[in-house]
Amino acid sequence: MHTIEPFYNWRKYYIASEDERSPFYRQGVFSSMQPKQIYNFIIHPEWDDIGSSTLYVKVLYVSYRESFAVIELMGEWNDCIHNDIMYLKRNLIDGMVKNGIYRYILVGENVLNFHCSDDCYYEEWLEDVMEEGGWIAAINFRQHVLDEMKLGKLHHYINFGGGLNNLLWRKLPPLVLLRVVDEMIIKALR
Repeated sequence: MHTIEPFYNWRKYYIASEDERSPFYRQGVFSSMQPKQIYNFIIHPEWDDIGSSTLYVKVLYVSYRESFAVIELMGEWNDCIHNDIMYLKRNLIDGMVKNGIYRYILVGENVLNFHCSDDCYYEEWLEDVMEEGGWIAAINFRQHVLDEMKLGKLHHYINFGGGLNNLLWRKLPPLVLLRVVDEMIIKALR
């Protein structure tokens, strides 16, 4: 797992550690002497810690002007045992919402498992962004993870599946990705 790195090609557009509004502002790659790990597996130091022992993130892009963020996820999203959605919501998303971010693209290629609990934080997150016409989209998650998300009824809060699960997002600049995902969500709502 230590060889799985976050996506780097958008660093010319945005770097979270250089964004004064980011919770990762001024955090260097080696900000902690403790290696980051999920269970007994060391992970690449570029992943950012949100307080969970099983889920790490990389904020790949934020546009305060366009009110959206792209967040890459890594690890096991475990709401049953570790309440990972609470860490994600409280330690990352709440600050973004306060700064006017109401459209979220979650990249899930490196989410290895998902275990659902209750949906309170998902409901709260959607309520936070809906007033502004916002949404939460999950792209390129593994099928077994999507199946678990469906069982947890998260499709009431997060858009996923269909075309969102086969995006060649790495070939797109962030604003084009936003337009593509936005169009898919608008089509799905019609």
